[in-house]
Amino acid sequence: MSRIEIDESHAQFRGAWRLFALGLPAGEVVERAEVFITAGNVAWSLMNMAFLTRPVETEAELERAVDSAARYFGQGPHGWAFTLTPDWLAPEVRARADALLATRGLKPGMLTTGMVADRLKEPVRPLAPLDIRPVRDTWGHNAIADVNAASYDMPQALGREALAAPGIFGPESRGFVGCHDGAPASTTVALRVDGIVYIALVATLAEHRRQGAAETVLRHTLEEAKRAWGLERTVLHATAAGAPVYRRMGYRDVTSFCSYFAPAKGA
Repeated sequence: MSRIEIDESHAQFRGAWRLFALGLPAGEVVERAEVFITAGNVAWSLMNMAFLTRPVETEAELERAVDSAARYFGQGPHGWAFTLTPDWLAPEVRARADALLATRGLKPGMLTTGMVADRLKEPVRPLAPLDIRPVRDTWGHNAIADVNAASYDMPQALGREALAAPGIFGPESRGFVGCHDGAPASTTVALRVDGIVYIALVATLAEHRRQGAAETVLRHTLEEAKRAWGLERTVLHATAAGAPVYRRMGYRDVTSFCSYFAPAKGA
Protein backbone atom coordinates (compact mmCIF):
# COMPACT_ATOMS: atom_id res chain seq x y z
CA MET A 1 0.00 0.00 0.00
CA SER A 2 1.08 3.60 -0.58
CA ARG A 3 0.34 6.74 1.40
CA ILE A 4 -1.25 8.23 -1.72
CA GLU A 5 -3.74 5.36 -1.97
CA ILE A 6 -4.44 5.39 1.77
CA ASP A 7 -5.30 9.08 1.53
CA GLU A 8 -7.38 8.40 -1.58
CA SER A 9 -9.34 5.66 0.18
CA HIS A 10 -10.11 8.00 3.07
CA ALA A 11 -11.11 10.85 0.74
CA GLN A 12 -13.41 8.54 -1.22
CA PHE A 13 -15.13 7.29 1.95
CA ARG A 14 -15.64 10.84 3.15
CA GLY A 15 -16.72 12.08 -0.28
CA ALA A 16 -19.30 9.32 -0.74
CA TRP A 17 -20.87 10.01 2.65
CA ARG A 18 -20.91 13.70 1.77
CA LEU A 19 -23.07 12.88 -1.25
CA PHE A 20 -25.37 10.71 0.88
CA ALA A 21 -25.83 13.48 3.45
CA LEU A 22 -26.48 16.17 0.86
CA GLY A 23 -29.03 13.92 -0.83
CA LEU A 24 -31.16 13.55 2.30
CA PRO A 25 -33.91 16.08 3.13
CA ALA A 26 -32.40 17.11 6.49
CA GLY A 27 -28.82 16.22 5.63
CA GLU A 28 -25.92 18.53 6.34
CA VAL A 29 -22.17 18.60 5.78
CA VAL A 30 -20.01 20.49 8.26
CA GLU A 31 -16.32 21.01 7.51
CA ARG A 32 -14.19 21.99 10.46
CA ALA A 33 -10.42 22.14 10.78
CA GLU A 34 -10.33 19.03 12.94
CA VAL A 35 -13.29 16.98 11.70
CA PHE A 36 -15.47 16.42 8.62
CA ILE A 37 -19.11 15.74 9.49
CA THR A 38 -21.58 14.13 7.09
CA ALA A 39 -24.91 14.14 8.90
CA GLY A 40 -27.89 12.53 7.26
CA ASN A 41 -29.83 13.37 10.44
CA VAL A 42 -31.69 10.07 10.22
CA ALA A 43 -32.22 7.25 12.70
CA TRP A 44 -29.73 4.86 11.02
CA SER A 45 -26.49 5.89 12.71
CA LEU A 46 -24.36 4.61 9.81
CA MET A 47 -25.59 7.62 7.82
CA ASN A 48 -24.50 10.11 10.50
CA MET A 49 -20.74 9.92 10.10
CA ALA A 50 -17.70 11.95 11.11
CA PHE A 51 -14.16 11.63 9.73
CA LEU A 52 -10.72 13.00 10.48
CA THR A 53 -9.53 15.70 8.10
CA ARG A 54 -5.85 14.71 8.28
CA PRO A 55 -3.52 12.20 9.99
CA VAL A 56 -3.06 12.83 13.71
CA GLU A 57 0.15 12.62 15.72
CA THR A 58 -1.15 13.09 19.26
CA GLU A 59 -4.03 11.94 21.44
CA ALA A 60 -5.02 15.56 21.91
CA GLU A 61 -5.61 15.96 18.16
CA LEU A 62 -7.83 12.87 18.07
CA GLU A 63 -9.71 14.03 21.17
CA ARG A 64 -10.40 17.43 19.60
CA ALA A 65 -11.79 15.81 16.47
CA VAL A 66 -14.02 13.35 18.34
CA ASP A 67 -15.23 15.97 20.81
CA SER A 68 -16.07 18.37 17.99
CA ALA A 69 -18.18 15.70 16.29
CA ALA A 70 -19.82 14.73 19.60
CA ARG A 71 -20.86 18.32 20.24
CA TYR A 72 -22.46 18.50 16.80
CA PHE A 73 -24.36 15.22 17.01
CA GLY A 74 -25.23 15.86 20.65
CA GLN A 75 -27.62 18.56 19.46
CA GLY A 76 -29.83 15.93 17.82
CA PRO A 77 -31.52 12.70 18.91
CA HIS A 78 -29.76 10.20 16.66
CA GLY A 79 -26.87 7.83 17.06
CA TRP A 80 -23.76 8.53 15.01
CA ALA A 81 -20.40 7.10 13.99
CA PHE A 82 -16.77 8.14 13.78
CA THR A 83 -14.76 6.40 11.06
CA LEU A 84 -10.99 6.33 10.85
CA THR A 85 -8.12 4.34 9.40
CA PRO A 86 -5.36 3.28 11.82
CA ASP A 87 -2.87 4.29 9.12
CA TRP A 88 -3.77 7.91 9.89
CA LEU A 89 -2.84 7.50 13.57
CA ALA A 90 0.66 7.72 15.02
CA PRO A 91 1.61 4.36 16.63
CA GLU A 92 1.13 5.55 20.20
CA VAL A 93 -2.27 7.07 19.30
CA ARG A 94 -3.31 3.90 17.47
CA ALA A 95 -2.69 1.84 20.59
CA ARG A 96 -4.92 4.09 22.66
CA ALA A 97 -7.66 4.84 20.12
CA ASP A 98 -10.26 2.30 21.30
CA ALA A 99 -9.93 3.38 24.92
CA LEU A 100 -10.00 7.08 24.05
CA LEU A 101 -13.14 6.77 21.93
CA ALA A 102 -14.77 4.57 24.58
CA THR A 103 -14.55 7.45 27.07
CA ARG A 104 -16.76 9.40 24.62
CA GLY A 105 -19.30 6.57 24.40
CA LEU A 106 -18.05 5.31 21.02
CA LYS A 107 -17.55 1.57 20.54
CA PRO A 108 -16.01 -0.20 17.51
CA GLY A 109 -18.84 -1.62 15.44
CA MET A 110 -17.90 -2.02 11.77
CA LEU A 111 -14.59 -3.05 10.23
CA THR A 112 -14.03 -2.53 6.53
CA THR A 113 -11.15 -2.79 4.08
CA GLY A 114 -10.48 0.03 1.65
CA MET A 115 -9.93 -1.50 -1.79
CA VAL A 116 -9.11 -0.20 -5.27
CA ALA A 117 -9.11 -1.51 -8.83
CA ASP A 118 -7.94 0.15 -12.03
CA ARG A 119 -9.77 -2.49 -14.06
CA LEU A 120 -11.54 -5.73 -13.31
CA LYS A 121 -10.41 -9.26 -14.05
CA GLU A 122 -12.54 -11.43 -16.29
CA PRO A 123 -15.21 -13.44 -14.44
CA VAL A 124 -14.07 -16.88 -13.28
CA ARG A 125 -17.60 -18.31 -13.48
CA PRO A 126 -20.82 -17.51 -15.33
CA LEU A 127 -22.64 -14.47 -14.01
CA ALA A 128 -25.99 -14.89 -12.31
CA PRO A 129 -28.94 -14.51 -14.74
CA LEU A 130 -30.60 -11.50 -13.14
CA ASP A 131 -32.86 -8.86 -14.63
CA ILE A 132 -30.88 -5.68 -13.86
CA ARG A 133 -32.93 -2.51 -13.62
CA PRO A 134 -31.68 1.08 -13.26
CA VAL A 135 -32.81 3.12 -10.28
CA ARG A 136 -35.00 5.88 -11.69
CA ASP A 137 -38.10 6.11 -9.52
CA THR A 138 -39.65 5.32 -6.15
CA TRP A 139 -39.61 1.60 -6.85
CA GLY A 140 -35.85 1.67 -7.35
CA HIS A 141 -35.20 3.95 -4.37
CA ASN A 142 -37.18 1.62 -2.11
CA ALA A 143 -35.51 -1.48 -3.53
CA ILE A 144 -32.05 -0.12 -2.74
CA ALA A 145 -33.18 0.81 0.77
CA ASP A 146 -35.03 -2.42 1.50
CA VAL A 147 -32.29 -4.80 0.32
CA ASN A 148 -29.65 -2.91 2.29
CA ALA A 149 -31.81 -2.65 5.42
CA ALA A 150 -32.46 -6.39 5.32
CA SER A 151 -28.76 -7.12 4.82
CA TYR A 152 -27.86 -5.03 7.87
CA ASP A 153 -30.76 -6.36 9.98
CA MET A 154 -32.36 -2.92 10.11
CA PRO A 155 -36.11 -2.15 10.07
CA GLN A 156 -37.46 -1.30 6.64
CA ALA A 157 -38.67 2.12 7.80
CA LEU A 158 -35.17 3.14 8.94
CA GLY A 159 -33.69 1.93 5.68
CA ARG A 160 -36.12 3.95 3.61
CA GLU A 161 -35.62 7.08 5.68
CA ALA A 162 -31.84 6.82 5.17
CA LEU A 163 -31.50 5.49 1.63
CA ALA A 164 -34.70 6.00 -0.40
CA ALA A 165 -34.39 9.78 -0.76
CA PRO A 166 -34.50 10.82 -4.43
CA GLY A 167 -31.71 13.33 -3.79
CA ILE A 168 -29.22 10.47 -3.30
CA PHE A 169 -29.81 9.33 -6.88
CA GLY A 170 -28.80 12.48 -8.73
CA PRO A 171 -26.30 13.10 -11.57
CA GLU A 172 -23.37 11.85 -9.47
CA SER A 173 -25.06 8.49 -8.88
CA ARG A 174 -25.86 5.37 -10.88
CA GLY A 175 -27.87 2.72 -9.02
CA PHE A 176 -28.98 -0.72 -10.16
CA VAL A 177 -31.17 -3.49 -8.78
CA GLY A 178 -30.75 -7.11 -9.80
CA CYS A 179 -34.13 -8.86 -9.80
CA HIS A 180 -35.07 -12.52 -9.63
CA ASP A 181 -38.59 -13.42 -10.75
CA GLY A 182 -39.42 -9.71 -10.72
CA ALA A 183 -38.40 -9.12 -7.10
CA PRO A 184 -35.28 -7.23 -5.89
CA ALA A 185 -32.41 -9.56 -4.98
CA SER A 186 -29.17 -7.53 -5.09
CA THR A 187 -28.14 -3.87 -5.36
CA THR A 188 -25.17 -1.67 -6.19
CA VAL A 189 -24.76 2.12 -6.40
CA ALA A 190 -21.87 3.92 -8.11
CA LEU A 191 -21.03 7.46 -7.02
CA ARG A 192 -18.72 9.81 -8.89
CA VAL A 193 -16.32 11.17 -6.27
CA ASP A 194 -13.38 13.34 -7.36
CA GLY A 195 -13.03 11.65 -10.73
CA ILE A 196 -13.20 8.10 -9.35
CA VAL A 197 -16.08 5.63 -9.24
CA TYR A 198 -16.98 4.88 -5.63
CA ILE A 199 -18.99 1.68 -5.14
CA ALA A 200 -21.57 1.68 -2.34
CA LEU A 201 -24.69 -0.08 -1.11
CA VAL A 202 -23.66 -3.48 -2.43
CA ALA A 203 -26.14 -5.83 -0.77
CA THR A 204 -27.84 -9.13 -1.52
CA LEU A 205 -30.80 -10.73 0.20
CA ALA A 206 -29.88 -13.86 2.16
CA GLU A 207 -31.71 -16.27 -0.14
CA HIS A 208 -29.71 -15.05 -3.16
CA ARG A 209 -26.21 -15.09 -1.67
CA ARG A 210 -23.37 -17.34 -2.88
CA GLN A 211 -24.91 -17.41 -6.35
CA GLY A 212 -22.91 -14.58 -7.95
CA ALA A 213 -25.70 -12.00 -7.69
CA ALA A 214 -23.55 -9.24 -6.20
CA GLU A 215 -20.82 -9.67 -8.81
CA THR A 216 -23.37 -9.59 -11.62
CA VAL A 217 -24.90 -6.29 -10.47
CA LEU A 218 -21.54 -4.76 -9.60
CA ARG A 219 -20.04 -5.50 -13.00
CA HIS A 220 -23.09 -4.06 -14.74
CA THR A 221 -22.92 -0.95 -12.56
CA LEU A 222 -19.25 -0.37 -13.37
CA GLU A 223 -19.91 -0.78 -17.09
CA GLU A 224 -22.67 1.81 -16.93
CA ALA A 225 -20.52 4.18 -14.85
CA LYS A 226 -17.73 3.93 -17.41
CA ARG A 227 -20.23 4.59 -20.21
CA ALA A 228 -21.72 7.61 -18.39
CA TRP A 229 -18.60 9.20 -16.94
CA GLY A 230 -15.64 7.69 -18.82
CA LEU A 231 -14.14 6.50 -15.52
CA GLU A 232 -12.65 3.09 -14.76
CA ARG A 233 -10.68 3.40 -11.52
CA THR A 234 -12.91 2.35 -8.65
CA VAL A 235 -12.74 2.41 -4.86
CA LEU A 236 -14.89 0.66 -2.26
CA HIS A 237 -14.88 -0.32 1.40
CA ALA A 238 -15.58 -4.00 1.92
CA THR A 239 -16.90 -5.96 4.87
CA ALA A 240 -15.18 -9.24 5.72
CA ALA A 241 -17.94 -11.11 3.87
CA GLY A 242 -17.57 -9.10 0.69
CA ALA A 243 -13.79 -8.72 0.48
CA PRO A 244 -13.07 -12.17 -1.05
CA VAL A 245 -15.57 -11.49 -3.84
CA TYR A 246 -13.93 -8.17 -4.66
CA ARG A 247 -10.40 -9.63 -4.61
CA ARG A 248 -11.50 -12.30 -7.07
CA MET A 249 -12.81 -9.54 -9.34
CA GLY A 250 -9.49 -7.66 -9.30
CA TYR A 251 -9.66 -5.31 -6.31
CA ARG A 252 -6.66 -5.07 -4.00
CA ASP A 253 -6.42 -4.05 -0.35
CA VAL A 254 -5.25 -0.55 0.53
CA THR A 255 -5.99 0.04 4.21
CA SER A 256 -8.40 -0.86 6.99
CA PHE A 257 -11.12 1.28 8.57
CA CYS A 258 -13.02 1.08 11.82
CA SER A 259 -16.35 2.80 12.42
CA TYR A 260 -17.05 3.56 16.09
CA PHE A 261 -20.70 4.03 17.03
CA ALA A 262 -22.39 6.20 19.65
CA PRO A 263 -25.98 5.30 20.56
CA ALA A 264 -29.00 7.53 20.14
CA LYS A 265 -29.96 9.63 23.14
CA GLY A 266 -31.71 7.54 25.75
CA ALA A 267 -30.73 4.24 24.10
